[in-house]
Amino acid sequence: MPDVTIVAVSGRKILLYLDDVARLRIEVFRDYPYLYAGSLEYEKEYLQSYAACDKSIFVLALDGADVVGVSTGLPMLDADEAFQHSYLQRGDDLSKIFYLGESVLLPKHRGCGIGHAFFDEREKQARECGAALVTFCSVIRSEDHPLRPFGYRSHDVFWKKRGYEPNGLCAQLAWEQVDQGSEVENELVFWSRAL
Repeated sequence: MPDVTIVAVSGRKILLYLDDVARLRIEVFRDYPYLYAGSLEYEKEYLQSYAACDKSIFVLALDGADVVGVSTGLPMLDADEAFQHSYLQRGDDLSKIFYLGESVLLPKHRGCGIGHAFFDEREKQARECGAALVTFCSVIRSEDHPLRPFGYRSHDVFWKKRGYEPNGLCAQLAWEQVDQGSEVENELVFWSRAL
């Protein structure tokens, strides 16, 4: 990870990085497959839930003072209801689940091992919180989606090497998409791994 420092912060310390992380999420998630047309106001409000939770984590990739990547996580009990729903329906104990939020990284820093550092730090936090399971979700897009870039590779192989598998659960989440100009309901599939 040349010239990149990995720093983990929790709870109120997240507030120091809120603006940078909000801008980074908007920039990276605008691309396929998320196609997210975000706003700074919404992002800052959404990220406040992490700052309000003492057991949350932001794993930051810093190039000097610049935030070039971030990966988030928090106990499932503190996550948005949209992520809790399927686990509650199945009767799972949310207190034993740690939700791995998003991972975003600027393109020039990809392929250098930062993704592994993101998972290592979040899984460490999950263990410290007493979680038995870690989970995240990814958006489902058709293979023939018109905005799918030529040569696009999903992260499935990387996630499987880390021990994650789709677990049959899904979440529904709406966001404004760049290709629609309006809010669209999206289906996301959960991946998980026992700790």
